[in-house]
Amino acid sequence: MTAANGKSLSVGIAGLGAIGTAVARRLAQDVPGLRLAAVSARDAARAATRLKALGIDAPVVPLPALAERAEIVVEALPAQHFRAVAEPVIDAGRIFMPLSVGALLANSDLVDRAVAAGARIIVPTGALIGLDAVRAAAEGTIETVRMISRKPPAGLAGAPYLVEHGISLDRLNGPLKVFEGTAREGAKGFPANVNVAAALALAGIGPDRTRLEIWADPACERNTHTIEVEADSARFRMTIENVPSENPRTGRITALSVVACLRGLVAPLRVGT
Repeated sequence: MTAANGKSLSVGIAGLGAIGTAVARRLAQDVPGLRLAAVSARDAARAATRLKALGIDAPVVPLPALAERAEIVVEALPAQHFRAVAEPVIDAGRIFMPLSVGALLANSDLVDRAVAAGARIIVPTGALIGLDAVRAAAEGTIETVRMISRKPPAGLAGAPYLVEHGISLDRLNGPLKVFEGTAREGAKGFPANVNVAAALALAGIGPDRTRLEIWADPACERNTHTIEVEADSARFRMTIENVPSENPRTGRITALSVVACLRGLVAPLRVGT
């Protein structure tokens, strides 16, 4: 299946880190109905060298140019660059696929902006599990949503919340709960670590009612997320253990989730809510 005009949908990628590179590789391997149109990165020369080394034929362009070249733009940059990616894509009426979902909570005006421009914001499942069930439960009444994240200390190092509160993870010899609060607070304090909590909040009862715990655990070899939901339609508890990518803050499944989400836009058969 392709776009309505019979052509493949063009995809742009903002950011060529662990996730962006993995998505670019998949698209370059010929995903039916999709084609890689362009990428953008903070270091354009380095990005061009990397693409060439990987045998990927795609131009490296400035961020605003992605909206001109691509019908779908995947955002995979540090959160501080979020609006620089989002604004031109949304204003052009394109499909915006953010991975810095926590930044979306702090820039909720972009949703109204998308309505005015005829754009769409599609959040992939990412490194989480069970968003279909949460979205379904949200059609009824959800009473509580709680998420517990456990990560190796290296995956949390440098988080603004830890720096602000003087929490050191050096020589940690056992599990340490480093945060407990709302998903909104967690997304602000750990912008590179808990985009999953922001996605969970958007799927369910919102960032101020979704509760979050974050643990640093030196015994963890995988980034682990457990969600617990109590609703009038169901009670469920699910856990996912993600194999880290080359970036310890990100699981390998995140990039695969983006590819699966992109496939869902053009596939003749789609399974899931």
